[in-house]
Amino acid sequence: MAYSPDAIRHIRLSTATLPLPTPISDAKVFTGRQKPMTEVVFLFAEITTAQGHQGVGFSYSKRAGGPAQYAHAKEVAENVIGEDPHDIAKLYDKLLWAGASVGRSGVATQALAAIDIALYDLKARRADLPLAKLLGAHRDSVRTYNTSGGFLHATVEEITARADQSRAEGIGGIKIKVGLPDTAEDLRRVTAVREHLGPEVPLMVDANQQWDRATALRMGRRLEEFDLIWIEEPLDAYDAEGHAALTTALDTPIATGEMLASVTEHQRLIDARSCDIIQPDAPRVGGITQFLRLSALAHHAGLGLAPHFAMEIHLHLAAAYPTEPWVEHFDWLDPLFEERLEIREGRMLVPDRPGLGITLTEQARSWTTESVEFGTR
Repeated sequence: MAYSPDAIRHIRLSTATLPLPTPISDAKVFTGRQKPMTEVVFLFAEITTAQGHQGVGFSYSKRAGGPAQYAHAKEVAENVIGEDPHDIAKLYDKLLWAGASVGRSGVATQALAAIDIALYDLKARRADLPLAKLLGAHRDSVRTYNTSGGFLHATVEEITARADQSRAEGIGGIKIKVGLPDTAEDLRRVTAVREHLGPEVPLMVDANQQWDRATALRMGRRLEEFDLIWIEEPLDAYDAEGHAALTTALDTPIATGEMLASVTEHQRLIDARSCDIIQPDAPRVGGITQFLRLSALAHHAGLGLAPHFAMEIHLHLAAAYPTEPWVEHFDWLDPLFEERLEIREGRMLVPDRPGLGITLTEQARSWTTESVEFGTR
């Protein structure tokens, strides 16, 4: 069948604030660098074409930056009205250059991510394929681990109870937060969780960038006995040399990358051999177009992949990674979407629904604080 040209006819941008049931604290709170997190701000892009095809994408911000993402997206979104929605890389460049004076990372590209992701969702829906299949899946399910039950505001008893619940729900691995000023307390908590889970359950820890190089090396050596899947963000996200030294010194794999906001920043990690497992976040690096560039570099370097947050997007991207990845399970976003991802025997299943397979709920729309529309319906 011959290709039938189409054009983007309408874009709706909206920002919504998702309240969290419990204030969330990781090591950055206990070191005084941040306050507990009480909400997540989302930027949604909903795109419709002249032929009636639709797509939805989102970006997000924690603690700060949400209004800035929305403001930047409002300034540039109209540039793709009338364009062919299939030309996603071209449209990404067009949006990037429309706002080039504020740079090519951070808020400037996170604002573009929602539009970029919506275009991929639209393209896959039009093809009547799950996004993973459109990209070229290597698997129909991905190993999954839970993070949302392992934060530092929770007691060990609460963490182990939540871990039991996660395991009963079919989730394979458990990640807990470390990085407290008292490293002995970190070790006590890890010991208790490992003893509760037993030696066979995959266990990860995450220091959220709160150790210096000496502490990270000492703690890394102490943590070797727990047979961890990885130690995450032991150092500042931009300390490529320090992460490289840890990767060389320790048997436990090092994972990092979630806080970086561009392919270029991740490339520095890759070139320095700063980790064993890279953890990019598609909304943070600018969307799926940029994520795919990054994943190709990571695979070429022989790195493992464990994308950060936003499992609704990252399940599809992880399924398309050549070597066996992990995907992070968070239930925080459940109120935003009508659908649920299926988990079975430690793995998250790629849904058979076209595109990302998500539909915004009325609850999500009720949390909308601002919206704007371009083009005509």
